[in-house]
Amino acid sequence: MDAIRLTGTIPGIGSVAPSPAPSTEQAASPFADVLAGALHDATALEKQAQTAVKGLMDGSGVEIHEAMIATQKADMAFELALQVRNKAVAAYQQMMQMQF
Repeated sequence: MDAIRLTGTIPGIGSVAPSPAPSTEQAASPFADVLAGALHDATALEKQAQTAVKGLMDGSGVEIHEAMIATQKADMAFELALQVRNKAVAAYQQMMQMQF
């Protein structure tokens, strides 16, 4: 339980490696690069979920809880990306309605 609280991940379950801490050059990256990185991470989680479910169906040693956790991680990453997109579209629409 302490490992989950301290690291934010469950040990032993193949998780996506966190991105390294940004250096001074990376800290000034544009917002588009941050979004592209987040979409890449969401895609990686989706591929892991597909692999886990396929392994579960094939009987190649993947436990059901591992497949469910991988699927939920991918779902949460997708929902986060969807909400960020919705907020960006709403902000764009609000800016387009402004009158100068």
